Amino acid sequence: MSDNQFMLDGDVAVITGAGTGIGEGTAHVLARAGARVVLAGRREAQIEQVAAAIREEGGQAIAVATDVTKDEDIENLMQAAIDKWGRLDILINNAGGSPIQAPLIDLPREEWDATVALNLTAVWNCTRYAARVMEDGGRIVNVSSIAADRIVPTSGHYSAAKRGVNSLTESFAYELAPRIRVNAVLPGLVPTEVSMKALQLTEEDLPAFAKEMKVPAERLGTPEDLGNAMLYFVSPASDWVTGECISISGGANLAGSI
Repeated sequence: MSDNQFMLDGDVAVITGAGTGIGEGTAHVLARAGARVVLAGRREAQIEQVAAAIREEGGQAIAVATDVTKDEDIENLMQAAIDKWGRLDILINNAGGSPIQAPLIDLPREEWDATVALNLTAVWNCTRYAARVMEDGGRIVNVSSIAADRIVPTSGHYSAAKRGVNSLTESFAYELAPRIRVNAVLPGLVPTEVSMKALQLTEEDLPAFAKEMKVPAERLGTPEDLGNAMLYFVSPASDWVTGECISISGGANLAGSI
């Protein structure tokens, strides 16, 4: 297989939650592969900064302030891609997370609702808006979590939402085939702003935490690790792949650790 099977020249990609962490890393990876990227996030200053960094590297990027729990923001986001570059080829549903940990019986109702809205409903909503404007050959990748496949004490609300993402991935893949391919990545622990807050970790804690987790790869993940996996799913290299939910976790899925 030639290297150009992993190139995205001419494609337009929308990436939600692109201001930090996995979304930011994925934006850089896809831009380096030739995609023109539309960065979505609630904090406009952050996504503008990421867009500027991509342009400084020679890529093409714009930032669109977006709350993916709001229909009007989602519609505006997809339209921004069309208005700027005349097409939409790729959607990365990355926005998500939950900063709260609590046993389900003690979890405030508002936190349950917020977690489901951000991690599950937004994936459904962004996908249906994107699918309306994608041409044949569209590609969608949902960011789930290895927490979807196991019990994670005090994160049951998050696990439930992410398991729903896996189901949505399979259902959309079936319904949108063959016009659009839909897959999901299930990250292991990647030290992002949200995950570190939820686990109450600092940068100084990470080396010891990595050892405690006993990940076979003997390190935590990076945003670029996930970006590279998503590059595969949106590139011609995976043209015969749809409806898959793949763990990207350094082997944590084997070790049973999160």
